[in-house]
Amino acid sequence: MHPRFRVTLRPLAAFVALALAAPFAHADGDDGRHDRLIVRYRDDTAARFDARSHAQPLHDAIRRAGLSNARSAAPLSARTLRRTAGGAEVVKLSRRLDRVETAALLRSLQADPSVAHAEVDDVLRHTGVERRSVALASPRMAVRATPDDPYYAQYQWHFHNPTGGIRAPAAWDAATGEGVVVAVLDTGITAHSDLDDNVLEGYDFITDAFISRRDSDERAPGAHDLGDWNDDASQCPVSDSSWHGTHVAGTVAEKTGNGVGMAGVAHGAKVLPVRVLGRCGGYESDIADAIVWASGGHVDGVPDNTTPAEVINLSLGGAGVCDAQSPMQLAINDAISRGTTVVVAAGNDNANAANFTPASCTGSITVGATRITGARASYSNFGARIDLAAPGGGGAVDGNPGGYIWQAWHDSPTAPVEGAETYVGYTGTSMAAPHVAGAVALLQSVAETPLTPAQVRTLLVDTVRAFPAGMPSATPLGAGILDAAAAIEQVAHPCEGDDCGPPDAAPISNGVPITGLGGAAGEGVLLALTVPAGASGLSILSYGGMGDVTLLASFEEEPTLENADFRSARPGNNETLRIPTPQAGVYYIKVVGSKTFSGVSVLAKHQ
Repeated sequence: MHPRFRVTLRPLAAFVALALAAPFAHADGDDGRHDRLIVRYRDDTAARFDARSHAQPLHDAIRRAGLSNARSAAPLSARTLRRTAGGAEVVKLSRRLDRVETAALLRSLQADPSVAHAEVDDVLRHTGVERRSVALASPRMAVRATPDDPYYAQYQWHFHNPTGGIRAPAAWDAATGEGVVVAVLDTGITAHSDLDDNVLEGYDFITDAFISRRDSDERAPGAHDLGDWNDDASQCPVSDSSWHGTHVAGTVAEKTGNGVGMAGVAHGAKVLPVRVLGRCGGYESDIADAIVWASGGHVDGVPDNTTPAEVINLSLGGAGVCDAQSPMQLAINDAISRGTTVVVAAGNDNANAANFTPASCTGSITVGATRITGARASYSNFGARIDLAAPGGGGAVDGNPGGYIWQAWHDSPTAPVEGAETYVGYTGTSMAAPHVAGAVALLQSVAETPLTPAQVRTLLVDTVRAFPAGMPSATPLGAGILDAAAAIEQVAHPCEGDDCGPPDAAPISNGVPITGLGGAAGEGVLLALTVPAGASGLSILSYGGMGDVTLLASFEEEPTLENADFRSARPGNNETLRIPTPQAGVYYIKVVGSKTFSGVSVLAKHQ
């Protein structure tokens, strides 16, 4: 057991720093065995999972691998636990299958014409916990501390440091997130006097009593964190309770300017805690249902959410690509369709985020982690899938408090009744993501009309602060570092008329196609065509690739779905705009995804 220091709101109180630098865990137990599947059948079939129909492929695989033994020879049966919000069956097998058996069963299911999709119901986890106990100097009030929370100025560099922070104080001049709900899907939440007033009731979506520590597999009202400690190494790595959800929720909306403790990014917003992680992690099927519910969708057996979230934070994940038909991707699509922005942590494996779920899911905003120096944190996943970065902390290399993200916490190594509220330092992409989720809440609270998830992503990416010089190109971390103040400025004080300047668009030449265009549903690619005087017969075409797009064009201004001079919206990607007598000047052409699209080409040609 690691040493602990209880922290009270008194001078000379000690703090504890925890580093989340271990990789995301994966699978139904670290031995790679699985006993739960997610199976979705085709709309025109009433089929249900029958283990007997897949017995022969299992036996064949075991024989080929030379793995036959008493356990593998045992008959396999199964029962359906429930149906997901996406219409799939969650299937519990009578015994755990090893990697060979699992692969054989999935191949058999995928070959079944009645099956639309099948995968393991993976256990995802928040970032693995590496704990470092560090006694710090007495907290002090800065002369010009803004806000007046006593530990803000000294410890929360991630809000105000000019190099590594997100420029939160300047953003607070215009927005606090008031009226916005941010769902935090995590380990749940514990009572904390610096956070309670900003927390809604929430729900516990865990459907396994071992994981939840409740006395039933049923879901339950409230999202109380009962602790995720584990003292049995045969189940998963031994660890103390992390109270991860409380820390993440604190970053989003800890009370601010109350003369107590620390601050939160969107301290006027409300946090909707949704418990999806417990002992050893949480099942993907439960997390997917929680995404649907948190965004306002219906989930059988659970009362509808009366406070739908405009933002969902997912500081969790596991290995594996987010397949287009996976429950996680379908749930994110569902949330986005209702206008909910989904923010996810990139992961802590120092690897390509494209190989992790939900970091690689389309349409989400994927966040990498930076240090107080603005450089990439050594553990942070990287790659083209990351949209932007936010403070995650560099750990001991940057000392204390500069190496950690400081927020509300609980100090019990096990159950919440055994400890008390405190504050703690963490590192990880789990800490970076809620900075972005909080910034989204700030944006939505000042927007005249709610921003779409695609608009939110574009706005955050377009207003980032540049990384420091020397960031290696081999480990890209998105467009730059979150700049909450710049993003808020663009929404709260939009440019008008000539002050805006021309739209930022890629040039397209007469008769020369641009290929390989792609994006998520609601996202657009903007092109600019300069038409000379005397031109005629302008035709603009989109074609090829996958998905479904709408083609728009306007003269001298950026077209939108609501306002465009010319529009073509047939099913698929083959769209045509014809302008017999074009004006001399710039035509802005936009390809907008009606759903996810890729490999699309655009050709503009005039005489």
